[in-house]
Amino acid sequence: MIDELLVQREAAALMPTYRRQPVAFVRGEGAHLYDADGRRYVDCMAGISMNNAGHCHPAVVAAIREQAGRLINVSNLYYTEQMVALAEWIRDRSLGGRVFLCNSGAEASEAALKLARKRGGPGRPEVVALADGFHGRTYGALSLTGQPSKQEPFRPLVPGVRHVDRDDPDALAAAVGPRTCAIVLEVVQGEVGVHPVPHEVIRLARELADRHGALLVMDEIQTGLSRTGPLWAHLDVGVEPDVMCLAKSLGGGVPIGAVVARPGHDAVLGPGDHGSTFAGGPLACAAALAACAVLGEPALQEGVRRKGARLLEGLRGLVSDGLAAEARGRGLMCAIDLPRPRAADAVAGLLREGYLANDTSARTIRFLPPLVIADEDIEGLLAAIRRVLAQL
Repeated sequence: MIDELLVQREAAALMPTYRRQPVAFVRGEGAHLYDADGRRYVDCMAGISMNNAGHCHPAVVAAIREQAGRLINVSNLYYTEQMVALAEWIRDRSLGGRVFLCNSGAEASEAALKLARKRGGPGRPEVVALADGFHGRTYGALSLTGQPSKQEPFRPLVPGVRHVDRDDPDALAAAVGPRTCAIVLEVVQGEVGVHPVPHEVIRLARELADRHGALLVMDEIQTGLSRTGPLWAHLDVGVEPDVMCLAKSLGGGVPIGAVVARPGHDAVLGPGDHGSTFAGGPLACAAALAACAVLGEPALQEGVRRKGARLLEGLRGLVSDGLAAEARGRGLMCAIDLPRPRAADAVAGLLREGYLANDTSARTIRFLPPLVIADEDIEGLLAAIRRVLAQL
């Protein structure tokens, strides 16, 4: 399945920050990946929701090829058409305010935190976030992340961040006050196994932010760009944030992130307050514009709802048959919990079957297929999961 020499070279050359699956890919197309032997795999992770438009979408490839031959990057000291056009696309389809471009989800979280802290000033240094949330691994983003196991080796973190349970509106109400500059949350907590935050909690966060003059910051890094059905997951809740973080699928596989703020909050950061050397480069923005054109199509979004409903229905069938303990999801963002801690074994079994998935805990398996996945690949995945779980 994999060249052992490559494994040895990787171990000697790269810091051991990832536990890789025993496969090396050389080509991708749509929802499929291919190894060096030509074996095809159905990608049910999409690079952790990075490849929502599928691998090597023709429009994204064409945009990259054309732009790479003209201008790759030039820095933010100068104007480029691609940078402005992408910011306009995001602005006009979301909060209506100006955009800060960056290179990743963690960078977007950092920028949102700085925006909130500067707006709040010395008298409003506190941030309230949700336990089990994930916002990145850089210091500010890690401080927002409500997962002690990820935080503990790197303490002390950025001070002033409090975490409350996603299912506890009373704790949220008690945590937010006149010293709060921001409430930060995801609509669906993906990294801990696809746990939707209750709509009433999100609506309460909006109410509390308004009451106390704080910003409501939504992390749509994994859920955004049609992953759950609508262009932004918060549209299904009926609550609009003040600030929204984007990344992952924004670039069609090319690194890029963004923060967009509502008018009135979109000029808090001025020259010298924040920046990023590579951010907003013509190549990344050209790729992003092509990817966004695909991901913004209503027909694709309707397909996500339909295919997501079928995937969740099939996963719930595993629960009914005693092969899984729980199934949950929104659109093409789904997960199952197993009765026993065998998720890693199940993911390995799926890999042998030719399907890529991810164990987010000892009992939980997550599925984030490209939004262009075919119906027959969903049916194949459901059949493969059933076979694998029956053998555990």
